Amino acid sequence: MKALNFPKSHRLLRPADYGKVFDDVQLKVPHRNFLILATPNTFGHARIGLVFSKKNLKLAVQRNRIKRHVRETFRHQTDLPGLDIVILGRQGLGSLDDPAVRAALSDLWRRLKKKHQQQQSPQAASAQPAGRRTG
Repeated sequence: MKALNFPKSHRLLRPADYGKVFDDVQLKVPHRNFLILATPNTFGHARIGLVFSKKNLKLAVQRNRIKRHVRETFRHQTDLPGLDIVILGRQGLGSLDDPAVRAALSDLWRRLKKKHQQQQSPQAASAQPAGRRTG
């Protein structure tokens, strides 16, 4: 079983890392209270960055609580593809209770994996040479 840790190598640390995701968004997963933007990376594992503004979450306590939930749910996603992921908070996020935040995040992770698989499937199919028809 994979250890459920959250090392620095799994975080977006530099502004350039965030800029790469914002400039080249390949996957977008919207939700009423969150927005996930992602782009493939070359590290072989997912990296995450968090953007929660004072405009949407007024109190530092609220921002820290949501960030804690996001990091914890990300840590439990052992099968995420190699993506650089930025999670943005939207209005109304501060009014959600903890179970609602966890439910929304688990739904977002599931949808991100599904979108990534759908994006990979057409590319894999187009890369295969056309077979010869017998007939």
